Parts: sequence; structure tokens; C-alpha cells
Amino acid sequence: MNELAPHQAQLSLWRVIIIGIAYMTPMTVFDTFGIVSGVTNGRVPMAYLLALGAIMLTAFSYSRLAVIFPKSGSAYSYTNQVCGKISGFIVGWGTLLDYLLLPMINSLLSGIYLKALFPDIPAWMLIILYTALVTFINCRNIKFLANLNALFVGIPLILMVYFIYLVIHALVFKYDVSHVMTLKPLMNGDNSFIPLVSGAAILCFSFLGFDAVTTLANETFDARKNIPRAIIATVLTGGIIFFVSAWFIQLYYPNNSLFKDPIEAMPEIVLYVGGKLFQSIFLLAILINTFASALASHASAARLIYIMGIDGVIPWKKLQYIHPHYRSPIVCVLLVGILSLNAIFFRLDTAVSLISFGAMVAFSAVNISVFIWFVCYKKEFSTLKQILKNIICPSLGMFSVIVMWSNLKEDALLLGGFWTALGITYILYCKVRKRPLFKRHDLSLTSGTDIHVAKSTL
Repeated sequence: MNELAPHQAQLSLWRVIIIGIAYMTPMTVFDTFGIVSGVTNGRVPMAYLLALGAIMLTAFSYSRLAVIFPKSGSAYSYTNQVCGKISGFIVGWGTLLDYLLLPMINSLLSGIYLKALFPDIPAWMLIILYTALVTFINCRNIKFLANLNALFVGIPLILMVYFIYLVIHALVFKYDVSHVMTLKPLMNGDNSFIPLVSGAAILCFSFLGFDAVTTLANETFDARKNIPRAIIATVLTGGIIFFVSAWFIQLYYPNNSLFKDPIEAMPEIVLYVGGKLFQSIFLLAILINTFASALASHASAARLIYIMGIDGVIPWKKLQYIHPHYRSPIVCVLLVGILSLNAIFFRLDTAVSLISFGAMVAFSAVNISVFIWFVCYKKEFSTLKQILKNIICPSLGMFSVIVMWSNLKEDALLLGGFWTALGITYILYCKVRKRPLFKRHDLSLTSGTDIHVAKSTL
């Protein structure tokens, strides 16, 4: 079978990190600022710090399992190998919501942005053209995609740096340098904690996608070392970008009084700081940033489908095909492209809710898997260091995920529950028909050494 084998790896550490950052869409800080500023009473930077701490706990759990199981598949593969194939299937099924819907959302958002630039062209036609371009690029070499993403992430980051310069220049000109050299954006005169937690829970969803780098393990040089590094580096880099940007936005806008609509404050944030021309350029940069996210999310979704196809969970052999020249799972890439076209009919708020549900399923499963593997199987809880790494950290990670679960909208829970019920129905169907849910051994995604270690542990 023509698999994505480690010896055909094409991605270096920095390329994997770039794809992870692109997936997270750094410019989302401008979209959520008005909402979170209202919730936290003008303390968005502090809320980002809390969100970063909470997400880092789960990212640490991902990085630990990525060392043991350095293969593509993310939470699906980890749960499958630690908790069994039924649990793995349920987690993989839930995670598909996250991975499949984000490319669709990017297509939908890009259709909205492009419609504003080309009002005479029908939105459905713009979505088709955009999705076709993303799919075409993903059909090619993953290294080419990573290099392209470096450009598409770099341009928006340069504009964000220029935005910060404009803020500093405006404040120094209007007041003096002391108005910039202040810690006021951190607390803003308010010491209440509960609003910060609520704001952090909202901002945690800005970090969704850091786990997508694990789907690139089979195409990454020295995945056992570089994928864990990429996970942590992606979260930290994204957190720094979010925090610094939020700091200077909060510095210029201590509260929401200047915004006509705090829920959609992004255009006003940029307009008041840089003027109409800068606002237009910034909106174009957001389209570029969305394109980078679309490339990354499309690639990750295709590779998750490929792994599930290899395992026989999705019973279609064509999903296992790898292009002989580009080394991409081209059938899976085309399938994701076709599914993304549903953006023509889908509502944005519904899709976002379902993505959050899928991500929470994955985060919960990974934290639980760390505890089961190291505590229940490996019995590593005899020293203080082991207790901290194997019990306290995944427990705190799970607690932060529970807080995020509690902030999910009701429609996300209902639709997510319906999707999960479909997955369970499929399991029962396989049982009744005596059809194997998996075609390969539970531990087949690991190397020979990993299989030996896992067997001896279990």
C-alpha cells in the first residue's frame, strides 16, 4: 500500500509551526476584541494570558502522546491506541466535525470578503472558485503549501506590527510616552476574577487548531522530536501574537465606548487608528489570513480522513491513495474540497458551534489518555515530578476543558450530540453486520519499537 511514510518526510520544524499558526488565524484577535473587552471590563490581554495557560496544559498532554505515538491522526490515533478502538472511533468521529467544518467556514468567510470586493459576482461562484484554488494547492507537495503559508501568514503579521506602530505614534502624539509605558491594559482598574474567566473561556477557542500539527507527523522530519516541539511552539507563538496585539488595542480602546457595534468592532478598530485606506488594506490582509487558515485546515482534514481510511474506519479504499509525485493523499484532499462547497448552503454560527464541540471532544480525550497511559498502564506516579506531569497537569487540563464545555452554546451541544449519536449508530451497525470497525491492529500506527513498548505496558 502506498502510505505516507516517515522516510518520505518533507516538513521541517519551522514549516510545521507555520502551518499551525496559519490554522489558528492570528488576526482573529481583532474579531473577538470588542466582545471580550465587554465581558472582562477592558482586560482582554489578561484574559488571553489565562486562556494561554489553560490551553498550554492540554497542549502539553498532546506533546507527551506525540512522543510515544509519532504518527498522524491526532486525538483519534492517541485515543485509539490508549483507550481502545471503540473510544478511538468516537473521538475520531467527533473530531471530524472540527477538521471538516473549518475548511467550510473559511470558504464561507472568504465568500463574504470576496463579495465585498466583487459585488457583481454571485457569492456561490466566488466560494466555488476560492475552494477550487485551495484544493488545487493542497493537491500539490505539502512543502509547497508550507512555504506558501509562510508568505500568507507573514503579510498579515507585518500589518499587525504596523498597526501597533500607529497606536504608539497616535498615543505619544496625543498625550505623551507615559501613556504607552503603562500596565493599565492588564487590569484596567478592575480586580474581579469571574469576568476574566468568562473572557478567557471565549478566547480559548482562538487557539483551536494547534493540535492540527499532529496530523502532519508522517510528513515531518524526526516527528518524535519535532511534532511535540511544534505543538508547544504553535501555542506559545499564537499566544504571544494574541497578547501583544490585544495589549495595544486595549491601550487605544480602554473600553467599548467608541464602538458602534462591539460585537463587530474590527472595522472600527482599524479605521480609527489608521484611516480608511489602512482599513481597506487590513481587510484584504484578513482575507489573506483566512486563505492561509484554509490551506492549513484543508491539509489537516485530508490527513485525518486518510488515517481513518487506512484504518478502515471510513470504508472506502480510494482514500488510501497517495499521489506518486506530490506525495499527498489526493483523494482525501478532493473530498474535503467537495465538502467545503457546502459553505454555499451552511450558516456560519451553526458551523462555528459544531467546530467547538469537535475540538472539546479531542481535548478531553487527550487529557484523559495521558492519565490512563502514564498512571493506569505505566504506573508512573511514585515521584513528585511524575505526579505533577501525569496527574496534576492532565487534571488541570481537563478542568480547563470542562470550563470550555460549560461555555458552549446549547445548539452546539444538541447538534454535537446528534453527530455523536450517528457515530454510535454506525458502531452498532458494524456489530450487527459483524463488520470489523478497524481493519488493522490497534497499534499499527506506531513503529515496531512502539508496538513492543505498548504491548509490554498493556
